[in-house]
Amino acid sequence: MNVLYLFGPNLSVLGARDPETYGTQTLPEIMEGVERRAGETGHVVTWRQSDHEGELIGWLLAASGDGIEAAVLNPGALSHYSYALRDAIEASEIPVVEVHMSNIAARESFRHTSVVSAVCRGTISGLGAAGYHLALEAMQWITT
Repeated sequence: MNVLYLFGPNLSVLGARDPETYGTQTLPEIMEGVERRAGETGHVVTWRQSDHEGELIGWLLAASGDGIEAAVLNPGALSHYSYALRDAIEASEIPVVEVHMSNIAARESFRHTSVVSAVCRGTISGLGAAGYHLALEAMQWITT
């Protein structure tokens, strides 16, 4: 399965930003492990990060036409207010798994609600970098 991993604002500074919450691994280090596991399970992983909402939307809307069969998305703070991203997930015609490294329900009240969750196939939250690996493992049960 061709799986697209998308990372939203501020995720480029993983490893340096708030390591008590997000850990010390950088995004490339996390994805190196995910790519290794993908190779073992027959998946092909592509990943991209952007601090720009429109770029994430464009990648989601192009995914199906690019041969992507599913996506894993950590929208960062966009998950709490981006109805445009929500609509793009819905329009993408591929299953999307939302991942948050921290438990958003246990953080500040403005983080408790994700406007994208309702259009995602599932959500993984609070398991750190392991959430990205679990999303990959879930792909065997996800069909379009």
